[in-house]
Amino acid sequence: MGNVSDRIIRQISSELSISKHQIASTVNLLQAGNTVPFISRYRKEITGSLDEVKVYDIQRLFKYYSELEERKQTIINSIEEQDKLTDELKEKIESCLNKVELEDIYLPYKPKRRTKASIAIEAGLELLAQLMLTRQDITTGSVEDYAVNFLNPEKDINTTLQATRGAEYIISSWISENAEIRQMVRRITFRMGTLVAKVKEEYAEKRTKYEMYYNHTEAVKSIPPHRVLAINRAEREEVISVSIETLTDYIIDMIHRRYVNNPKSIFIPHVESAINDSFKNHIFPSIERDIRNEITENADKASILVFADNLRNLLLQSPAGEKSIAGIDPGFRTGSKVAVIDKTGKCVANAVIYPIEPLNKWEDSDKIIKSLLDNLSVDIISIGNGTASREIDEYVKNMLNRIGIKIPSVVVNESGASVYSASEIAREELPSLDVTARGAVSIARRVQDPLAELVKIDPKSIGVGQYQHDVDQKLLSEALDNTVESVVNYVGVDLNTASYSLLKYVSGIGLTLARKVVEYRDEHGKFSDLSELLNVSGFGDKTFEQSAGFLRIRNGKNPLDNSAVHPESYDFVYQLCKIKNVTVEQLIGNDKLINSFKPKELVTGKIGLPTIQDILKELRKPGRDPRKEYKDIGFLTGITDIEHLQDGMILNGIITNVTDFGVFIDIGVHQDGLVHVSEIANKYIKDPAQACKVGEQVQVKVISIDLDRKRIGLSMKQVYEKSDR
Repeated sequence: MGNVSDRIIRQISSELSISKHQIASTVNLLQAGNTVPFISRYRKEITGSLDEVKVYDIQRLFKYYSELEERKQTIINSIEEQDKLTDELKEKIESCLNKVELEDIYLPYKPKRRTKASIAIEAGLELLAQLMLTRQDITTGSVEDYAVNFLNPEKDINTTLQATRGAEYIISSWISENAEIRQMVRRITFRMGTLVAKVKEEYAEKRTKYEMYYNHTEAVKSIPPHRVLAINRAEREEVISVSIETLTDYIIDMIHRRYVNNPKSIFIPHVESAINDSFKNHIFPSIERDIRNEITENADKASILVFADNLRNLLLQSPAGEKSIAGIDPGFRTGSKVAVIDKTGKCVANAVIYPIEPLNKWEDSDKIIKSLLDNLSVDIISIGNGTASREIDEYVKNMLNRIGIKIPSVVVNESGASVYSASEIAREELPSLDVTARGAVSIARRVQDPLAELVKIDPKSIGVGQYQHDVDQKLLSEALDNTVESVVNYVGVDLNTASYSLLKYVSGIGLTLARKVVEYRDEHGKFSDLSELLNVSGFGDKTFEQSAGFLRIRNGKNPLDNSAVHPESYDFVYQLCKIKNVTVEQLIGNDKLINSFKPKELVTGKIGLPTIQDILKELRKPGRDPRKEYKDIGFLTGITDIEHLQDGMILNGIITNVTDFGVFIDIGVHQDGLVHVSEIANKYIKDPAQACKVGEQVQVKVISIDLDRKRIGLSMKQVYEKSDR
């Protein structure tokens, strides 16, 4: 690699504490068109077994520093064209590692619009400004004696006052453009500054969700991400005004020391005026914007990480598997929509029932549900957790008792179901059903296989984020797409049943090719061998290399096609079979036989130890779903509304969202409760994500109820108390 790439790799190596060789190898793989899941899973020998997180980090940082290097070259070219580039300045630019600081260096050379300073320079006052800064040994006489020499009626400099004021503008601009001064102000303000929020007069007597920020001050360096985003939102909605306060006197004194050499000089009042103007009107407003942008950017990144982690846990929820499921989309006035899917996810029946308020046709509803259960051998009833969810949940439990059928009923997160129902893919999959019935199908499929269903929905519509509409939408989409891609490839995809919505996330495939795979499957029938993918138009060798290890074929010609063993390693498996004189079928799942191999003795120039260990591990349990086994706990009977709650109640719940200040729990009363981070455990927990995951089933204790604001305070501490004993 060239000098620039070497510099980038050294920097990434320093930041991530990963060897330069590993960084360079990973960058080469990425630039050769390999995907992150493929690199982290099937190129461990090359990367030194870097996991997905590290590979994504390398990808992100290489992009950042590559863009930085491009900007450096643009700046160098610009300054060179001005004939102002020195070796020292070039070195300063090339060694810069931060985009903001790079722009500070470039600021004095950046083409500018006309300012008071530039007008003063055009009027010939630059020499007077230089005189004020460099001849502070002059202590007698008056400034006017010198300023009179710079009068220029043609440029509208008619008085000595106009001349000295113009010189002050020039000095102010020089100070404002000094990169070292700007970095000093930024450093001090970030470390010692205070963010100040003040309520606007029209809201002073009003209660809003932002009242905790009406008169709020907090150290810039320690304000947590969720508060940054909340304050930003309150500011956008014009409830509060926000500013940053810094050590103004101290900073001005620091600048003063740099530019004032002799306090007795006749020029000092003008230099001090320029210093004050520079700081108050130019430097600090710019630095304040920079810092607000920086803490917002950091808050965005933190929020996006929380969102991505929540999404990952939601996508990894346990699948019920090949079971027939009745999905119910609850409703009051318009009724509850019911859809039954078979073991393959196909909708085989749908209906509408009105068992609760306002119609209370529970007897008719019982007959409809009983008919569906009897005729279609339903294994599970799945109920969406939206409006009327708890009422329908109570009805279903009582109904099953009345008709004498014992099957589980579960409540599932229905976020995004309405988005799916109106989407193009829903119309393609369920053309004969209306929007409401499609929602019930989605609710059923979320129990059968949450991942396969949720990938059909824009991740931002799933609702497990924190201030998701406030953060950088491009970064959010990129992070969530990476998360979905990571999970899909981690779990693996059944080539013969997957929708194109699922296939598009498989390493190397993408939407266009995913559609072609499904079209080919529809036309030619199920794939019996992974190599058949090469018959699909546009599916070349590179795509096959990237995707094959993440695709599965059940009951195909080759049992290895239902495993995470990559086809490029099939010959190695055949060699293992030859050593033991067995078939592939006899080797797979035979722990005793597999454990008899000594991985280190199998290493060759073509295949290394990490890959061999992965292959042996996969052969023990090929195609095993890495997600946890499906189970469910129900909500407490009779508790369907916030008014039913009492302090001290112990309830079952499902974690719906994890934030950096706490965890939201669905306890079946139409309003999620909050477990503050301080109530998660009896030990100190800094990050709730360390202890809690979206979709996890937990027990909680009610510790506070605010009926007016519909807020429920919960604690999980008693769970830890029980487990500790």
